[in-house]
Amino acid sequence: MLDIDAIRSDPQRVREALRAKGAGDPALVDTLLEVDEERRATITELQETQARQNDLSSEIGALKREGKDEEAQERIEDTSRLKEKIQELEDRVDDVKARQRDLLLKIPNVPHPSVPVGASEEDNEVEDTIGEKPAFDFEPAPHWELADTHDLVDFQRGAKVTGSGFPFYTGRGARLQRALLNFFLDRARDRGYKEMQPPKFINPESAEGTGQLPDKDDLMYRIPRDDFFPIPTGEVPMTNFHRDEILDVDDLPLKYCAYSPCWRREAGSYGTDVRGLNRLHEFDKVELVQIVHPDDSYRALDALLDDAESALDALGLPYRRLLMCTGDMGFTQAKKYDLEVWSAGQEKWLEVSSVSTFEAFQARRMQIRYRPEPEARTRLVHTLNGSGLAFPRVLAALLENNQTADGRIRLPDPLREYVGFDWIE
Repeated sequence: MLDIDAIRSDPQRVREALRAKGAGDPALVDTLLEVDEERRATITELQETQARQNDLSSEIGALKREGKDEEAQERIEDTSRLKEKIQELEDRVDDVKARQRDLLLKIPNVPHPSVPVGASEEDNEVEDTIGEKPAFDFEPAPHWELADTHDLVDFQRGAKVTGSGFPFYTGRGARLQRALLNFFLDRARDRGYKEMQPPKFINPESAEGTGQLPDKDDLMYRIPRDDFFPIPTGEVPMTNFHRDEILDVDDLPLKYCAYSPCWRREAGSYGTDVRGLNRLHEFDKVELVQIVHPDDSYRALDALLDDAESALDALGLPYRRLLMCTGDMGFTQAKKYDLEVWSAGQEKWLEVSSVSTFEAFQARRMQIRYRPEPEARTRLVHTLNGSGLAFPRVLAALLENNQTADGRIRLPDPLREYVGFDWIE
């Protein structure tokens, strides 16, 4: 959520952000400012009415002391009428504050000046490509064929038991999932992250805090009876861990990592984009979250990006780093990078991580603050997160990029101690 004072002082900047992100009608800013003006005018009227009531109370006491009971009674009647008006004004203030908050929740974060302006993924900037694409003297198979051949993933039975996008991992496929979990978590801990195991369900306040509500309401599963959401990403419970708290400045930065299953209703595109492990409704990943001093936000973004990339480097997977444009970066982000791994069997790039800073956007919703010094006013922290990494497409790339002509799959050295075998054959 943006600061209303900042919107009031530079509304054009926010209108431009709405246009650049394609996140709504820029006229929403004008509506917000009108409501804000109504709020301030109503509060002023309330304060003036309360002051008049206080003055009347003083007059009543003085008149009674002077024996002017008739005049005092008139003032008492005036006070009674003012009391009714104050109650009316207080209700109006509550109403207009609620309307203003609803409008603020619909306004996206403002992109950092370094973010390229663009309308779609075609306008994202490839900053770097790391590693060499594997070369084959045979036609490499896509991961769904390899998974079927080696009994690693069962898509059909997953669809039978739950639905499309909910696969079974079986045998060595299940062991690979467990290996990736431990491998990614160990790397994160070695790089200074505190491991946690967050809840797998969240309440609406938590979803609103990180920006899933109202922006992504239709992409989340919901349990109406309890008003819970299965988490769409570990970012939500992990960042809300400090909701409504004032942190010690000496404790910043806070760095957390966690394994989390994720549930998303998004169907994505059609055809090969959703085949196999490319896009699932339930998937696993290790999430990295940082809560930092505002002055350190963009240094932390670079470090978080390096943390995510290091896992791909260790696995020997070729990947590229994309700086996302305004129209493809999301509602809540101020700046966002995507990491895409090369899929040899499909000859395409697959996203395996998004790394973002939200500046104070999430912290303002959640009221996560710190106090610079003992008697100082509190300030909002900055929040960041990144996938370190998402499992399905990493597994797809591992299978496709490391296959051999005789149908075997060689595992990268760092995974062998976790999984307990060198080859899938």
